[in-house]
Amino acid sequence: MGMEAGAQAARARALAVLRVRSRALAVALLPAAFAVVLLAGPSTGHLAGPAWDAVRWVLTPFAVLVLLAAGVIALVVARARPAVTPTVTIGEEQAPDLYRLVRDLADRLDVPAPSAIALTPDCDSWLEDRTHRSHGPPPPEEHADDGLNGLRGGGRGPHRRTPAAPVLVIGSPFLWWMRVGELRAVLAPVVAGTGPSAHPDIAQARRFVRGLDAAVAVAATGGRCPGSRAVCAGLGRVARLLLRSCREHAAQMERGVAAAAAERAQAVDYGLRIVAQEQVGLAYAGWDRLLTRVALPAWRMGRWPSRLDAGVVAALTELSRRDRLAEGFASRLGERPACDLLEEPGAVDEATSLLAARLFHGGPAETGQEWSPVGWQEYPEEVVDRTWRTDAARLHRVLDALGVRRCPGDAPPGSDGPTLSRVLDHLTAPQPDPVAEALVPPPAPADDLDSYEDPFEETYEDQETERSSALAAGITAELAREEAAAPAGQPAALTPDTSLLDIGTLPLFPLQPPRSSRELLTDHVTAMVCCAAMDTAGATPGLDWLDGPTLLIDGERATDLTPRVLRLIEDGDPAPLRAWLVESGIRPEKPVRLV
Repeated sequence: MGMEAGAQAARARALAVLRVRSRALAVALLPAAFAVVLLAGPSTGHLAGPAWDAVRWVLTPFAVLVLLAAGVIALVVARARPAVTPTVTIGEEQAPDLYRLVRDLADRLDVPAPSAIALTPDCDSWLEDRTHRSHGPPPPEEHADDGLNGLRGGGRGPHRRTPAAPVLVIGSPFLWWMRVGELRAVLAPVVAGTGPSAHPDIAQARRFVRGLDAAVAVAATGGRCPGSRAVCAGLGRVARLLLRSCREHAAQMERGVAAAAAERAQAVDYGLRIVAQEQVGLAYAGWDRLLTRVALPAWRMGRWPSRLDAGVVAALTELSRRDRLAEGFASRLGERPACDLLEEPGAVDEATSLLAARLFHGGPAETGQEWSPVGWQEYPEEVVDRTWRTDAARLHRVLDALGVRRCPGDAPPGSDGPTLSRVLDHLTAPQPDPVAEALVPPPAPADDLDSYEDPFEETYEDQETERSSALAAGITAELAREEAAAPAGQPAALTPDTSLLDIGTLPLFPLQPPRSSRELLTDHVTAMVCCAAMDTAGATPGLDWLDGPTLLIDGERATDLTPRVLRLIEDGDPAPLRAWLVESGIRPEKPVRLV
């Protein structure tokens, strides 16, 4: 009953969307209808006279203009390419077992099977309509034994073509972290959505809304001549008006479709779906942590990890080891993983990893000299070590620009290289001047202590933050100059047959906002400390699956470094960091190797 109610509600809302389209067509035809009546009036002996002739001369050109404008809008809505999620398409020859699982699931749900399967570097799954002419050639005719090439149903003749079902998009982390049974349970409500998608009213309503959305995107594209901009402005206003008119109906239609699909999927692996939903949340947490802590530093260095999906398994396994709430999840790893449904999981992982780098960072589409893959075994040396030494070199360049001396005047020869002591001495807050201390007024009486203000307090506080602020500003400016000097391709114009991914408008989904100057300074000082530890104390760069680059001293993670660096930067107090350096056997006065 619930499933039928959801389907009926979705169809009712689809009809409401189509009524918006019909009203828009009626408004466009109304001036033409009046013009026809006026033009036909004199032949019947009606509507004659100079006044009616004037009305005819005014209304007829107006009706023609309205028809032309409506025709242009309808043409753009029909031809504009709807937005398509960038994915990695998986053919049936690449994953016959996965296609067989989806086909069997559709049979159990008694719904049409998806027309194809694609992977996305995200923790989500959905159905996507790609039947627009700009998305590629139409699928081949469906054969009796092939449930993945079109919709199922009776009355198909050998020459009759059936509309294509939507494409099933699966989050790639699910394939590597989930077991086969869990993946089937998660995909059940998604695949069940192909049933409502096959209804003609719902399909037409979706095409109309997607066309309007694509028309708004086309109208918003810049770089046109003034005349074209005026036309696009009118097109955009009309398309946005129609979108606002049917927005609520379209949202309610999709809710009805989702409710009907969820009700239909209740009969398939219901108990397993509860457990699988827990894995969805865990996979999302591990995937987000892997991208922001591990992948992002590599992307900034021009390297892209080629096994991100395998890395999420390692990250989630480590999370289950550290977190008591997730400690039981690792016991599932003995079961068959869903990535075994792929013929070449390594190649698929590499393709989705490159796509993730493009979507979340804006990297190139192909490997090159400045954009090459890196494996997890090479990550510490190729990414962590190089990142630290690059940041340390930038830190010393900024110190040179600020005129900071490389070494004290009494330093021995040969010690003028880049040292950690130079950074520590520069950021250490200067001690109060004894002469200034002598000039400080005596304390006020006890009754006036609450209102007493030290005239030198602000001066001392400014001295403590002035050097770190200037150094942070210099690092920020240096990074900006490096980014400005980096070559960048000129994006092409958006046309009805292109998408944002086609023209290089990347990243589509940036992971993090720009780092603040204080965060940049913290990263650079930490990098300098790590370089000194590697060159003077035998420390090594490492990779933590949850925290990213890490320093290993005698095989143990240095977990207490960041608070000591912050104490130096924020308070100008080097004592905690110097004590840690002595305890770890790091010699800050020794020069280090930079990139």
